[in-house]
Amino acid sequence: MGNLPDTTSDTANRALSGVNTLEIEVDAWFVREILPLEASLMQYLQHNWRNRSEISDIRQEVYVRVYEAAKEALPERAKPFLFATARNLLINRVRHAQIVPIEVVSDLDALGAASEAPGPDRIVQARDELRLLQAALDKLPSRWRTAVMLQRVEGLSRKQIAERMGITESSAAKYLADGICALVSKFYGDPPDLRREP
Repeated sequence: MGNLPDTTSDTANRALSGVNTLEIEVDAWFVREILPLEASLMQYLQHNWRNRSEISDIRQEVYVRVYEAAKEALPERAKPFLFATARNLLINRVRHAQIVPIEVVSDLDALGAASEAPGPDRIVQARDELRLLQAALDKLPSRWRTAVMLQRVEGLSRKQIAERMGITESSAAKYLADGICALVSKFYGDPPDLRREP
């Protein structure tokens, strides 16, 4: 029951030092080859993943997978290996997100969960509103219509609208204001003249 023989202790120490040597080698490789690619990896993840709040978790998962694989064998080329790992992880997440267990669907039905789809009355109302909006847009002068469409549909700033239309920024602002006022007037009637006596 006393002390273990020296040979067992030496073997255990060598085994432990072998593991430590491998970990030290992988750690050094990871710091030297992978961490400098973090900015590129983050850009790749932001470009290819919609939910921004998950990106840092995904990055960490990529790092874990790369590190674990490197403990088996160091890849010859770090960058392609890192991005292939990231790509495969994103693909797996998309596949996983598209699978909905049938039990979940039946449970939602049992709870009487409301559908997010609009009802038929709301669809008809929305179509009527779109027709009215299109008719009102068609009646606007072309420059007003173009400015409104560029801002409201394409999301351009006044500066971008001015560049696109080849006009000054103040002209773009005027066309926008006039176009929106005309649409508001068409939908809600002329604004009351507050100076008039009732």
